[in-house]
Amino acid sequence: MLVMGGCGFIGSHVVAQAMKEQYQVTVISKTRTTLCIPTPTLPEILHADITDRERFRKILQNRTFHYVINCSGYIEHTLYQEGGRSVLDQHFSGVLNLIDSLDRSHLEAFVQIGSSDEYGNTLAPQSEEKREAPISPYSFGKVATAQFLQMLHRTENFPATILRIFLVYGPGQGTKRFLPQIIQGCLANQTFPTSQGEQLRDFCYVEDVVDAIFRVLSTPQARGEIINVASGTPISIRKMIETIVQKIKKGNPQFGKYPYRVGENMSLYANIEKAHHLLEWYPQTSLEEGLERTIAFYQQ
Repeated sequence: MLVMGGCGFIGSHVVAQAMKEQYQVTVISKTRTTLCIPTPTLPEILHADITDRERFRKILQNRTFHYVINCSGYIEHTLYQEGGRSVLDQHFSGVLNLIDSLDRSHLEAFVQIGSSDEYGNTLAPQSEEKREAPISPYSFGKVATAQFLQMLHRTENFPATILRIFLVYGPGQGTKRFLPQIIQGCLANQTFPTSQGEQLRDFCYVEDVVDAIFRVLSTPQARGEIINVASGTPISIRKMIETIVQKIKKGNPQFGKYPYRVGENMSLYANIEKAHHLLEWYPQTSLEEGLERTIAFYQQ
């Protein structure tokens, strides 16, 4: 198994599960040298920037993989005129570089981690047959990659599946992401600004996301498909923050101090019937349990 971005948040959890299941794992990471969560042993870790085509060709030469999980790239909402071209290179051109460098002879599954941002301002609950409406170079790059991989499946039988992930959370997530920021702010009993918090969002615990990824590997009928992975249950950002404050019993959020993001969808939560049908997948971790595990991680 090759895990792109395997030292990042979702990637680290994928690697940990793969090693537990005794896969032979290779990780490609741009900068990191270790996983976000502790594991008994480390996989093979190679270093490359996905936008460097020649470097990819060199390090993947004479290597074959049965499974590729692409968790690479950072979530960024940079405007195109403010540097968005580099975001496109990471999330679209970089995937072309990866596929150009792969030996496909033994490839059984290629899982692309997509984003709920691809739906833009379409009406909730978002389902896979809706036309995408990206609102940033990041979400456009994800849409372009999904379309490209589906084209490859139709024309060359490339074994790609796109998992469109909604708001994943859990231990090991980067401290600049939404929930870790709120949790750490509360643990430190800080006063911190937030938006008004009226947005409806869909939070899914990272172990449930990893379960969906591994179900794809053993589900041939998922090839060529886009599949939502989420809880299917909306909660407002304000309610989420208030729940964390209640659990930690500290923290002072200042609602309304941040404006909403330009073009932000105020109601983004998933229809997950396709995941039920194709993967026989259901999220197993309640929000209560997931938050308690996540808070415990940052307390430690």
